[in-house]
Amino acid sequence: MIKSKKSIIMKNLLYLFGLNCLLIACGGGNNDPTEGKPESQEPVLNGGGVSSFTKVQPMTGIVVWDGNPNAGSGAHSLEYSYMLFEDVVSEKGVYDWTVVENKLNDIASRNHQAILRFRYAYVGQQTSVPKYIKDLPDYKETQGVSEGRETWFPDWSHPELQDFTLEFYEKFAERYDHDNRLAFLQVGFGLWGEYHIYDGPFELGKTFPSKAYQTLFLNRMDTMFTDLHWSISIDVEDGNVTPFRDDPSLLDLSFGLFDDSFMAEEHGSVNEQRFKFLGLDTRYVNNPIGGEFNYYTDHDQQNVLSPNGPHGESYESFIKRFHTTYMIGNDQYKYQSADRIKEASINTGYKFEVTDFVKTNGNSKITIRNVGTAPIYYDAYLSINGNKSTTSLRTILPNEEKEFTIDYDGNEDLVIICDRLLEGQTIDFKRSF
Repeated sequence: MIKSKKSIIMKNLLYLFGLNCLLIACGGGNNDPTEGKPESQEPVLNGGGVSSFTKVQPMTGIVVWDGNPNAGSGAHSLEYSYMLFEDVVSEKGVYDWTVVENKLNDIASRNHQAILRFRYAYVGQQTSVPKYIKDLPDYKETQGVSEGRETWFPDWSHPELQDFTLEFYEKFAERYDHDNRLAFLQVGFGLWGEYHIYDGPFELGKTFPSKAYQTLFLNRMDTMFTDLHWSISIDVEDGNVTPFRDDPSLLDLSFGLFDDSFMAEEHGSVNEQRFKFLGLDTRYVNNPIGGEFNYYTDHDQQNVLSPNGPHGESYESFIKRFHTTYMIGNDQYKYQSADRIKEASINTGYKFEVTDFVKTNGNSKITIRNVGTAPIYYDAYLSINGNKSTTSLRTILPNEEKEFTIDYDGNEDLVIICDRLLEGQTIDFKRSF
């Protein structure tokens, strides 16, 4: 059967019409990636970022004591040390910071930062009260027994000890408030500076500072430090020992918290209630939360980093709930592999993910999400070629996403800068744009 010329032409027209529709639906064969975007939007050619987190972020993670042979394993960015007042001062008004300098320099030599805690009383030891105070005729320390060992306690009734302690932290703040070798400072009274004498001769105003002096001390601390974050033990919740229950205005002071019995069996009934009283839900926004794995039982130490923890909840679950930035785990190498300790470190504290990057009208607009457990507590900024974002990343809370602007649109690498870092330290971000 011979088809008419008219039908053939009609068929060809229908074919061409269908092909044109297909091309339009598929983008018409146009490979221009800018089609559909505003004319002012520019392509993003910047490098920077990582595909996944493989190193511990500065000022976060599992902490070991300085001198731990595993400090250089790659699983840590922080090291901890007790410090003694008598090592800095032996004569009235004479301060020799050599021991502090040596400590900070040693830790920094491993590209780590320090957490320090000065203490007066330690089980089985003499106090670290300066010699000139001990030599005063009316200064009388208490010799007692704690954990079955002979232990000495300061004489908090003496005004010279009270005055010296305030002066010491004033001098310390003047020297170290902006020192990037130091990440955090812990302070306190009682055994180990943990705001308790749980075993031994406890007497307010004698072996432990009076509530009036504690109130003075805490208020003064709040004015001394403008940059360095200082923290106190969650044990300050105990109204028999501290003034917090008598004077709730103290809760308005800007201090962080440390929990020296983290993940203990009674954590839910004791420690968690203390966190609630001290306003964890708002306090962590501007102040770091840290602590130490509890030593109540060998079972606890052995299992804090096990999949279900020592009592049915994993470490990763705990640190999300308590917005933890760091955790002292000096003995974990006895029980866990270096890989597991590093994994736990990486999971602790802030972690940033860049989810969108748009250049328009000479600006870079960058969306970043905090996928970690806590904020970063020192100012950090997105930066391209020395041009930094107009606001600090410390404003991003966990699971929060915000847009930041850099008044520059060059193609150099996108990085995160922070003045509190040591030379050679970097803050990573996951590149997801």
